[in-house]
Amino acid sequence: MEYYELHPENPQLRYINKAVEVLKRGGVIIYPTDTIYGIGCDIFNHEALEKIITIKNDSSSKLFSFVCSDLKDIAKYAKVSDYAYRTMKYLLPGPYTFILPAAKLVPKKLWSNRKTVGIRVPNHSVTLKLVQELGNPIISTSATNRKGQILIDPKEIKNIFNPLVDLMLSSGHLAGDPSSVIDLSMDEPEVLRVGAGDVSLFV
Repeated sequence: MEYYELHPENPQLRYINKAVEVLKRGGVIIYPTDTIYGIGCDIFNHEALEKIITIKNDSSSKLFSFVCSDLKDIAKYAKVSDYAYRTMKYLLPGPYTFILPAAKLVPKKLWSNRKTVGIRVPNHSVTLKLVQELGNPIISTSATNRKGQILIDPKEIKNIFNPLVDLMLSSGHLAGDPSSVIDLSMDEPEVLRVGAGDVSLFV
C-alpha cells in the first residue's frame, strides 16, 4: 500500500494525483472525509467495486453511497426535486448522505430496489479535491474492522488494510461519527440515521 499524509485543509496536490492515478487504473483507496475514513474506487469501474465488496466482506447486494464534488455534480447522478435542491444547498458540503432517485448515468449496481442512490459531498478538502481531479464520483463506504467497528486511527487502518488496498491518504485522527442519512426521494424527508450532521431541520 502506498501511504501519504496530507494537510487536511491544504492537501498536497502531488499526493492527490497519485490517488487519482490509482483510481483510474481500477485501484482501491482509503481516504479521509469530514466524518470517518472511507474506502473508495471510481464508481464506473466494475472490477474495483467488486474488490471493495470483497474487502468489506459484504454480499453483492450491499449498497454503497458515493461522493460527488458539489451540488451541480449531484444533478448528473440523481433526480433532484426543488425541495431536495434547497435542502442540500443549505447543508452541503457537510456530514450528510442524501438518498435520491438515481439518474441513468449511475451504474445499476449502485441502485437500491427503489431505484435510489446515496450521495455525499463531505466538507473535507482532501475528499473534494480527489473527486474534482478524478472527474468522477467515488464509492464511499466506511473503513471498519472485522467487528464492524469504525476505525479512526490512520496507523491502525494502514495495518489492517495494507494488503487489501492500493493507496491510503491520511489526514490524522477523525471524529469517528458516521454521516446522518436523509431520504429525500419521497414527498416527505425521512431521517434514516442520526449521525454527525444536525437533523433538526427534518424533525
